[in-house]
Amino acid sequence: MPILQPIGRTFLIFLATAGRLSLFAANGLSHSVRPPIYMRLITRQMIDIGYYSLPVDGSTAIFTGMVLALQSYTGFARFAAESAIPNVVVVSITRELGPVLAGLMVAGRVGAAMAAEIGTMRVTEQIDALDTLATNPFKYLVAPRLIAGITTLPLLVFVADIIGVFGGYVVSIYKLGFNPSIYLKNTIDFVEVEDVASGLVKAAVFGFLITLMGCYHGYNSKGGAQGVGAATTNAVVSASILILCFNYFITEMFFAR
Repeated sequence: MPILQPIGRTFLIFLATAGRLSLFAANGLSHSVRPPIYMRLITRQMIDIGYYSLPVDGSTAIFTGMVLALQSYTGFARFAAESAIPNVVVVSITRELGPVLAGLMVAGRVGAAMAAEIGTMRVTEQIDALDTLATNPFKYLVAPRLIAGITTLPLLVFVADIIGVFGGYVVSIYKLGFNPSIYLKNTIDFVEVEDVASGLVKAAVFGFLITLMGCYHGYNSKGGAQGVGAATTNAVVSASILILCFNYFITEMFFAR
């Protein structure tokens, strides 16, 4: 029995954490669809998540597309299948690499910032002050971030898809010697609506997960500056793990036959 006690204790802690997180998510989503809606706060969060993430998102996407074209050429040249490079680049970017890499980058930039901001408000009792002023913290802090994450990240991923495919195009044309018109024709003919749609659905789910983890860990932080630092780390790590997990399940939902 002493051997089994740590296992049971860990399992119970996991269930308690999952329950608290589920209640937090349900509470945040319910406040996201009920008035009043703070459009000014939502707009500010959309700018912070989307516009200010464009540089890191764009640079990640373009170099990913360039590396993907180079690596594909190295492998396909062994089988005289270089013509498949445009197909591989556009499908890989739109289905997987675009949403996943954009989600991980935004989790590191935005998720950490949200956890630090809300965590600082918690340890300095600013959230308690909101309650005193009859302002619901979920309505004021959590709901705008959830709405902004769900709506903004698909736009960010769509831009990343375009930039990533362009990166593969540049390398293929100017380094590997492809014909520009043939490359573009193969790209346009091969990509399907389902490829792009699956990536945008993933982006919306990832945006929800990133903002949820940032808000949850920041809202429940305690212990002063050390607690805020732990909340920031936990927000990034948990969001990154959930992104990779949900990426599989959404891929299974769309493409399992």
